[in-house]
Amino acid sequence: MHSRQHTGVLIALVIIILWFATLATGLTTMVDYTSPWLYLLILVQTHLYTGLFITAHDAMHGTISTNKRLNTTLGHITALLFSYNFYHRLFPKHHEHHRFVATEKDPDYHKGSFFPWYLSFLKQYISWQQIVLMAITFNLLKLIFPVENLILLWMLPGVLATFQLFYFGTYLPHKGHHSDKNRHFSRSQSKNHLWAFLTCYFFGYHYEHHDSPATPWWRLYKKKEEQQLKGYPE
Repeated sequence: MHSRQHTGVLIALVIIILWFATLATGLTTMVDYTSPWLYLLILVQTHLYTGLFITAHDAMHGTISTNKRLNTTLGHITALLFSYNFYHRLFPKHHEHHRFVATEKDPDYHKGSFFPWYLSFLKQYISWQQIVLMAITFNLLKLIFPVENLILLWMLPGVLATFQLFYFGTYLPHKGHHSDKNRHFSRSQSKNHLWAFLTCYFFGYHYEHHDSPATPWWRLYKKKEEQQLKGYPE
């Protein structure tokens, strides 16, 4: 493998392993609402859920590996781990978003305020099959783990991650007016690499992603620095 291929696959595997490790820790830890450890676990697992989706997203752009089978396999795995999303359903919708960004044909776009847009976003991506599979998995897992742990460390982080992905990766970049000079109809958050990583794996640098969709998430900060020198269209 070339170094970039190796790095993309390694990062994807690290996110998957950390997600499983944090989940296992959370499901086997006694819930104590007075302990900051509980809330830290929820936040970490939320961030890792977001990482799963971002990894599936990168697979849709072929940026995990140039080995197509490996790239697609990791995309399928990470999508499924994120509440049984199906890669084959996500793939065409995401590419429609890039092709028809901020138009009526864009499945991620909605003319409206935050919550109507968020509900529209969920309707695009939640299927009855997901709900059934989540219900079956929940009822099987509760035979082994406490229900409280399942809700707090398996289900809640997944829900919070949808807010994280939507707010930082869709709503903030695409809301409001964009001039015709802005060919990607996307804005980018101010340069702060730590904050950009913590909020949405650098996808707050959203103009950069639309300008260079073949750049993996972990290299977007470099595109931000390059674009900073050029300036942004409004």
